[in-house]
Order: sequence, then C-alpha cells, then structure tokens
Amino acid sequence: MDTRVELAVDRKKKGMNCAQAVACTYCDYAGLDEATMAAITQSLGTGIGGTLEGTCGAITGACTVVGLANKEAGRGKAMQAAKYIVNNFKQSNQTVTCKTLKGVDTGVMLRSCEDCVRDAAKFLEDMLQ
Repeated sequence: MDTRVELAVDRKKKGMNCAQAVACTYCDYAGLDEATMAAITQSLGTGIGGTLEGTCGAITGACTVVGLANKEAGRGKAMQAAKYIVNNFKQSNQTVTCKTLKGVDTGVMLRSCEDCVRDAAKFLEDMLQ
C-alpha cells in the first residue's frame, strides 16, 4: 500500500474535519464513496459533535474505516484494529481527548489537528495492510 497519510492531511487543510479527512482518504477500504463517508463522519469532528470533550475526530474517522473494512471478518477483528489505533495514538500523544490535545485547559497544545490526522492515518494504514 502506498501511504496516503499526507493526502489525509491535505483534506484537513482544505476544510474537512479531522474525522472526514481520515475516513474519506480511505473510504475505498470501507466500500463507500467519498460523499457518503463525509456525511457519515460530519458530526465526529472537534471531539465528537464539536464539543472538544470527546475522542479526537481523526481517531473516530480511522475507527469508522476499520469497522467497515472488517465487516466480513467480524466484530473481533474490527475491535482489535480500533484498539491498536487508539492505544498507539494515546501512547504517542498522551491522550485521545480533543480538548487535551488542543491544550484548552492548560494552554499547552500537545498536537495540532494536522498532526492528529497524520498519526491516526498512519495507525490506520498499519491495520489496513
């Protein structure tokens, strides 16, 4: 697989939320067209529902793809892939919560949105290979 990580980052730069940027880049693995995937993930950005309180949208976008990509393999494989993505993201960035990544309470940004997209896309690619 050729890496698509920077394509995901480019989608983020062009206005997609973090979930859309990741999920739409790999929508072919999920068996969906880009417009459908963008609609599915439109409410998952900015910590789910724009609250900053939830899980980073880049992670939820990646987990959406692995769930759909593994629909034939079953829940166990999808859950294992999602766990890999979440655990590796957290190990790399200290947290999976959007608000904490953005440094809302501390004033110290741990990771930019573009870098969150980059990380989630890389871990997703690990699971798609």
